[in-house]
Amino acid sequence: MTADAEYPTAPDRGALVADDQVAAQVYLDPDIYEEELERIFYRTWNCVGHESEFPEPGSFKTLEIGRRPVIVSRDRKGRINVLLNRCRHRGALLCEKPSGAMTSGFTCPYHSWSYALDGRLRGIPYPEGYPEDIDKSRLGLQRLRVETYAGLVFAHFDEDAAPLHDYLGAARGWIDLFMKQGAGYPLKVQGAFKFRHRANWKIQLENVTDGYHFPLVHRSWMANVDAETAEMLSFMKDPRAVTYGLDNGHSVGIFVPEHVDLGEDDGTEPLQERFASLVADLAPDLPPRDVRRLVRSLHGAGFNLTIFPNLALSMGFIRLLNPVAVDATDNAHIALGYEGGPEGANRERLRIHEHFQGPFGFGTPDDSDVWDRVQRGAVADPGMAILLDRGLNREQTSDEGHPWSHITDETGMRTAYTMWKRLMTDVH
Repeated sequence: MTADAEYPTAPDRGALVADDQVAAQVYLDPDIYEEELERIFYRTWNCVGHESEFPEPGSFKTLEIGRRPVIVSRDRKGRINVLLNRCRHRGALLCEKPSGAMTSGFTCPYHSWSYALDGRLRGIPYPEGYPEDIDKSRLGLQRLRVETYAGLVFAHFDEDAAPLHDYLGAARGWIDLFMKQGAGYPLKVQGAFKFRHRANWKIQLENVTDGYHFPLVHRSWMANVDAETAEMLSFMKDPRAVTYGLDNGHSVGIFVPEHVDLGEDDGTEPLQERFASLVADLAPDLPPRDVRRLVRSLHGAGFNLTIFPNLALSMGFIRLLNPVAVDATDNAHIALGYEGGPEGANRERLRIHEHFQGPFGFGTPDDSDVWDRVQRGAVADPGMAILLDRGLNREQTSDEGHPWSHITDETGMRTAYTMWKRLMTDVH
């Protein structure tokens, strides 16, 4: 197809996606957005958080999957549940708190129907208005199917869906590598920065493995960091910096090849001078090998991993997205730290996160602005192509059958749209 291709206005969604481009309609058409909710977000595994956010029974948080509000809670038996945030009586929203702890359950503010942490209906006020044999077991909150991998919690609306293990496919190995940034400690959530940007969700999804934009959009950040950090992220001409398309729309982009496997260290990489005071603080309590492992992990893993459709494991943090409208996306940038690890190391990781991702950081405003510009610019001609052909001429296939090319190429985006087309057309 060419950049001047005519795209259909009829609901032939597959015709909107070619090997090298997509129509701007996929960002703009509210009918496409409605179909995406039904055919993608309500029919695939969505990540809803990390197990460390629910450290004890009674811990919970609320969020949305598409338009559907849910509660994620840990029950008295230690299991994590994902429940529709909707009373079975008259449909009221049960819980509006973003998170909490030590709760015993959830009570509807309308008529006080009460539910346990696992969704079981516990009580109905003034029950004499109902038959004596009312079956409470049939009136519990709707439960989603829940599975976890490496501490990540996923939910699915279909109880009969294929297992999460199969859905993740080759991405499992990359998730395992990402978790090695714990440097011997379990990873924990240290907090989240949440915001909404005025652009379609797929624009952000594309961005995760888009190395092409990084030194251009984030020039101010590159100019503001120390020379060693800037050099670490000077990957534009590094042949080892590549992107792989994985199974089911997932992809991984390698930005810092030396930090892909943080469990491997031959001892030759100098520790950054910016961390000298932290090294001095850690040295009395930890052996040199453990100090090196912690300090090398402060920036996170050396890659960004996209798990279609709503999760990014982005070097040192977790990003969850949720499409709230055709032109609006909610984001949670979740900072990670070391459970039981040195306070100074956790503090340093937070400062690194804030410098790029926080509300006063450099990266989030840069990215949000260009995502917004893509959305506004695409309106100029909804039928004009969004080009995704960078690197197609040099793309190769790995021994495992995965396409790959340089980190500045658009392999990851093409992989995501292959999955998008599959789900939107039921063509496998």
